[in-house]
Amino acid sequence: MPIPEFVADLRAKIGPEHPLWLAGATAVIIRPRAGSGAMPFEGARTPAESVRTGETVPAGEEVLLVRRSDNGVWSPVTGIVDPGEHPATAAVRESLEEAMVEVRVDRLVRLSVSPKIVHATGDRAQYCDLVFRCTWVSGEAAVGDDESVDVAWFPVDALPDMPEHLASRVAVAVADRPECELLVHGVALPIVAPNGTA
Repeated sequence: MPIPEFVADLRAKIGPEHPLWLAGATAVIIRPRAGSGAMPFEGARTPAESVRTGETVPAGEEVLLVRRSDNGVWSPVTGIVDPGEHPATAAVRESLEEAMVEVRVDRLVRLSVSPKIVHATGDRAQYCDLVFRCTWVSGEAAVGDDESVDVAWFPVDALPDMPEHLASRVAVAVADRPECELLVHGVALPIVAPNGTA
């Protein structure tokens, strides 16, 4: 999979053993299913709980996923934010590059920090990941670059198997709660109201 040019330049200077702190953007691309009329999902206690418990969600929407070329895993569109680029702009750019679709960013639904990662190249990194709920605007979904081998729409109640860290990103976008989920070490911080109550 291609490494962004700015990351390759940094690696040439500092080597793979020094961890990089990078921003990542995830675009969870959603559209209504043809002929569905279903209401938006208001489901589970938390998106991660709904993934773990197998809780059902309404069938009124579908999600665009890509099958990664490096490990064969189905995933929402993800990518590294370029220097000076707004993370929402990165989500739009990555959607077009990876899946050939134009999207509208609706809102930020999750902010989290990944564990420390050692990539197959030996490069070490950690990511501040911003997950955006996006609406499909136009374009026939297709593989756009060598980062993916397949792309497909899936009903939200019939998603393929995914690692939990990816499935929970989809779940939080589908849930579309009004607050942005702040995930710390895999645990959502309680939302505190202005009056100080949780």
